[in-house]
This record gives sequence, structure tokens and C-alpha cells, in this order.
Amino acid sequence: MSRNTRRIHATPAQVWEVLADGWLYPLWVVGASRMREVDDAWPQAGSRLYHSVGTWPALIDDNTEVLRVQPPSLLELRARAWPAGEATVRIIIEAAGTETEVTIEEDATKGPGRLIPKPLRDVQLAWRNVETLRRLAYVVEGRVSG
Repeated sequence: MSRNTRRIHATPAQVWEVLADGWLYPLWVVGASRMREVDDAWPQAGSRLYHSVGTWPALIDDNTEVLRVQPPSLLELRARAWPAGEATVRIIIEAAGTETEVTIEEDATKGPGRLIPKPLRDVQLAWRNVETLRRLAYVVEGRVSG
């Protein structure tokens, strides 16, 4: 799995608050362009976000499902973007003094993305998740200071 970590100037509860609001997903997830629907139970296990990926006019409608959740420290997802495939994404949230360390672990699990050699996949996922964590930090820290 590709692994990226970033410190966010907020508490774990404040980070979790953003993750638990499914409507904010496209603000921080690279590739997600819009939300279409969020299950009322989000982020409970089995609940889903219905999003689109890509850019107009080539948008793909798909969903992301919660596989495992332990608020406010773990959110494990099955992210889908067919025809590209599926990935397992694990978001780990840990207190680090007055800040929070957020780690994203991700790897392709099904579909054509799985055919890309792991070292190349890891480079692409690492780049994507550096930006994802940067965006998450902007959203969380903007809410904390605002």
C-alpha cells in the first residue's frame, strides 16, 4: 500500500468532523468532482457516498463504501471509479501533541489499475495523496480558525 502522512493543526475530533460530513468529500479528495448523494448513515460501515470522478463532460458516476470505522481514529473505504477499478483506502487519525497526524494508505484492489506494476502505482498514489492530505488540512484548519 502507498502511505502518506501529514500533520494537521487541529484535534482528531475536528479532523473526524470533516471526514464524517460526506458532502465535503469532493473538497479534499483528488479526483472526486461532485457529490450526488450521501447515505444518511455515513460514515457507518456499509454506508456509501455517491460521487462523480473526472472532469466534465467525461464524468464517471460511482460510489465509495465504508468498510470499517472506528471514530475518531480510523476510516477504511472501498473507493470505486469504474472502468478504472477499485481501491482500498485507509485513513488513520492519531493525536500528536496539539496537532493530529493523518495517514492515508491506499492501493488498487480490482480492475485495470491493479495491472499497473506496484512501484508505478505507489508513485501515482503517493502524489495523489500528498495533495489529498493538503486539501484535507486546508478544509479542517479553515474550519478551526474560522
